Amino acid sequence: MAADRPIIHVDKPLTRAEAAVVGDRATIVGPGDDTLAGVTASVIGVGHQWDAARFARFPELRCLSRMGIGYDNIDVAAASAAGVMVCNAPDSPTVSTAEHAVALMMSITKELPIQQARAEAGERGPAVATSLELDGATLGLVALGRIACRVARAAQGLGMRVIASDPGLSESPVEGVELVDLERVLETSDVVSLHAPAVPATRHLVNARTLARMKPGAYLINTARGALVDQDALADALDAGHLAGAGLDVTEPEPLPVGHRLLGRPNVIVTPHISSSTAVGRVRLFEHAFENALRALTGGAPTVVPEQT
Repeated sequence: MAADRPIIHVDKPLTRAEAAVVGDRATIVGPGDDTLAGVTASVIGVGHQWDAARFARFPELRCLSRMGIGYDNIDVAAASAAGVMVCNAPDSPTVSTAEHAVALMMSITKELPIQQARAEAGERGPAVATSLELDGATLGLVALGRIACRVARAAQGLGMRVIASDPGLSESPVEGVELVDLERVLETSDVVSLHAPAVPATRHLVNARTLARMKPGAYLINTARGALVDQDALADALDAGHLAGAGLDVTEPEPLPVGHRLLGRPNVIVTPHISSSTAVGRVRLFEHAFENALRALTGGAPTVVPEQT
């Protein structure tokens, strides 16, 4: 290992493109490398829980750099006690996650899983027309951060009316998006898309009571955090026919156990928390997190912002 290079730990094997980002600027160790002496930074995803015991394995660690937004798998208090700076890459997953949210919305409202099953069964032509035409429909966004703003603009391009609930905003950052309260989002939206962070106040924000407030026949999209939704209450609302469908990239737990009520349903699409995983997006996540680590180690200012989706 070159003496003048920082030793940076990673929790997954690097792709060729990610290795090219590193070049000769650092020595990379891990994953599965127990030679942790000299490691001063770690670039991580969500593969491990970082608690006091794990920090103790990295005695010289100065920076823990997340490839993403949230700190769900990091005990921040334990990091502070260990003298480790925690930073994140909030802008990196914006494009890919927003595109995935729109893809889920379009796929489930157009009943693509149902229509694919019909085609595979040898059916032809239209069945009963129950899919939603998005032009003129209302999209309600719960929180209006980076990703939600991009979803809003895409929805406007489809001719949708967009409203949003975000108690942290006094005015909308997207022209044409009206800020309203959560109750109005639930009651008037044909599609509700979740973009709030996972904090104690938002745990099971979507529950039996709030689902009952949603417009009959509406759709729910969640690319934010699984903890925002009471999964059983969502399944109940779908069973009752109150909701027409749901598109989920995040669940609680992840993955859902085999046989879970939300799996195998023709009106629910579940993807395995991959909304940021485009080929370009994954490299962008790593690059931002790696650059953050280098800045932290050289006295610069890495990105350290609260979770916002």
